[in-house]
Amino acid sequence: MYHELTPVISNHEVMPGVHLMWVESSDIPSAAVPGQFIMISCDSGLERLLRRPISIHQAGTKSMAFLFAVAGAGTEWLAEKKAGDEIDLLGPMGNGFTISSKSHNLLLVAGGMGIAPLYFLTQSALKKDIRVKLLVGARTACQICPETLMPEGCDIVITTEDGTAGMQGMVTALLPEYADWADQVFACGPLPLYKSMAKHYRTQFKEKPVEISLEVRMGCGLGSCYACTVKTRQGLKQVCKDGPVFNMNDIFWDEML
Repeated sequence: MYHELTPVISNHEVMPGVHLMWVESSDIPSAAVPGQFIMISCDSGLERLLRRPISIHQAGTKSMAFLFAVAGAGTEWLAEKKAGDEIDLLGPMGNGFTISSKSHNLLLVAGGMGIAPLYFLTQSALKKDIRVKLLVGARTACQICPETLMPEGCDIVITTEDGTAGMQGMVTALLPEYADWADQVFACGPLPLYKSMAKHYRTQFKEKPVEISLEVRMGCGLGSCYACTVKTRQGLKQVCKDGPVFNMNDIFWDEML
């Protein structure tokens, strides 16, 4: 884990209330794996004490990007940062996604802002000549990343609940069509997405590995405060330290609120 005071390269609103920020970083990008996150010190209210966890969206040689939604005082402060401003980072943190050496086909499922860490995973898989299908779902078209911000080199299928972009319906409705093709499945999105996938785990995925990234409220991000504890088949786990990536079948979804 590295502590860096790093300058902002760019920060743009790419969808309503959603920003793409690039920052310089000397050590974190080369150390990070897809699914990990950083903790940002946001100089606003309680955020001065509690850092904000943000997924790593893209990683370059000496730079990285965060795709984040403005959801409170901390991310509102972050959204106002301009090129040249400095931000305080800790990372990379947590455990990321694991691509098996035997996998040739990956199915990625993004619900809403779940595209953020899956972009980084797509980059990593394509560098290994692994085929990727990315299913992207949202309520409406304005919540779908612009085409120019989608990862290149993979097959992308878009769904919206209201039919304003791509196919109409829930992204989970596509799983029976693509699950057999995949060697592994990775997902990032809201809790209802995971509960729906877990409900049909045996029939849709036929026991093949499914990894998901949990987003829960964190305190310290270091495993000291236990604010992000979840119940798993291996006992109580902390999302910040033991996750945020878990095997889908390990989580007791009925107890997740």
